[in-house]
Amino acid sequence: MFAYAVAAVFLLLFGAGVLRDRRRFSNAVYLGLAVTFLGLGLLAGLADAPPGVGVTVVVILLLVLSLGPVALAGLLCANGVKMVRKEGRRPANLLSLLAGLGMFGVMGLMGAAVLSRSTTLGIVVGTLLMVLGYVSFLFLCFVGYAFLYGRMRIRRDADYVVVLGSGLIGGRRVPPLLASRLDRGREVYATLAERREVDRQPLLITSGGQGPDEELPESHAMADYLVERGFPAERIVREDRSRTTEENLLFSHALMEAERPGSECVIVTNNFHAFRAALMARKAGVNGQVVGSPTAAYFWPSATMREFAAVFLQYKTVNLAICGALVLMGGLAYIAAAV
Repeated sequence: MFAYAVAAVFLLLFGAGVLRDRRRFSNAVYLGLAVTFLGLGLLAGLADAPPGVGVTVVVILLLVLSLGPVALAGLLCANGVKMVRKEGRRPANLLSLLAGLGMFGVMGLMGAAVLSRSTTLGIVVGTLLMVLGYVSFLFLCFVGYAFLYGRMRIRRDADYVVVLGSGLIGGRRVPPLLASRLDRGREVYATLAERREVDRQPLLITSGGQGPDEELPESHAMADYLVERGFPAERIVREDRSRTTEENLLFSHALMEAERPGSECVIVTNNFHAFRAALMARKAGVNGQVVGSPTAAYFWPSATMREFAAVFLQYKTVNLAICGALVLMGGLAYIAAAV
């Protein structure tokens, strides 16, 4: 009963957090803790389950815990190879491959610790597993809540649709990733426009400045892409100074405040980037919901890891302090074993 009570408390905190502001990472943590304690309560209740049910569940869990990491590591390595073939060898494209190889490495260390019966290696592996367990828990919280956030209904009272830039091909052409955002932006605009009076129609902001290897600002290429496909040019506002996502949001916010002070917006990016963009929008003081556009499935693992790493470092003081405390616990265990 205790685990269920704790799960209920965290579920209430999650609900209150969502009502207060959907764009908080604490919502993801509360949800993760609620699910964790609910799972512990269900496991504790297996003792009262009908004969055979408890044993079956335990066997399934053991199979998942033993074979699941091996399968996951293999899939990550395969995805990493595909990413390199399709997107090149940039460091960001190697994340899923490195994660898979890292998992195999940790499993190798665990096997070595068991076979060698080394106390030192056992403590090192135990400490590493504690740190990885903490990071993995946060990662699952991030992925789970990002999935839910991406499926929340679009706000119908927004005055602006802001499409974030992502770079151009050959210095002037819109790449498929950015085209996906623009197409999604058109859909969102149509949803908002159909319920608005003629004199209060929303505006669409294309946001992106000119990079050193680009022939024109991204926002201009984005606007041209939309106009060529029938979008009304007079409903487009071009934000052409930004170089980063933070600047996309800050400069777009300035344009909105200058034209319609206090207005709300819907921000469009790719689905893997939506939740982090929402966290950034909240930090920048932008009153807006973030929605995502479709992304190729093979792109997801590395992109999601990159997004999580950025969020993890956004709260680096707390996260690194906890990881440091876990390492300290391992060090104290080593000292105690050596005495």
